[in-house]
Amino acid sequence: MTTLLPKAFETLTPFLAWAQPTQDGRQQMRINASTGELRAFYDAALPLLPRILTYVDQFPLGQLPEEARPVYWMALSLAEVAPHVELYKGDPRVPFSFDEARFVAEHGKEAA
Repeated sequence: MTTLLPKAFETLTPFLAWAQPTQDGRQQMRINASTGELRAFYDAALPLLPRILTYVDQFPLGQLPEEARPVYWMALSLAEVAPHVELYKGDPRVPFSFDEARFVAEHGKEAA
């Protein structure tokens, strides 16, 4: 089964792997990505962020339809990636920090 994005966000189709429903998935995606992959996703998604937020905001809280979820999850992935592009020169890891494997998100396995 192929996931389709709403027409306004079809340019993000090559980045569907970033549509991770859980915090753990988004974090692992970022950690395993190359600097180039982080940058490519960031450059594609950041300009669309205002439209993504406007799009998902039209739905009542807790009632995001299935077709809107991948776009929402991509926005959450962008929040995961942005500091690494903007502050850490594209390093997918957190430099000068403790091992991220020690961080366990309390709700990391729950879908957003």
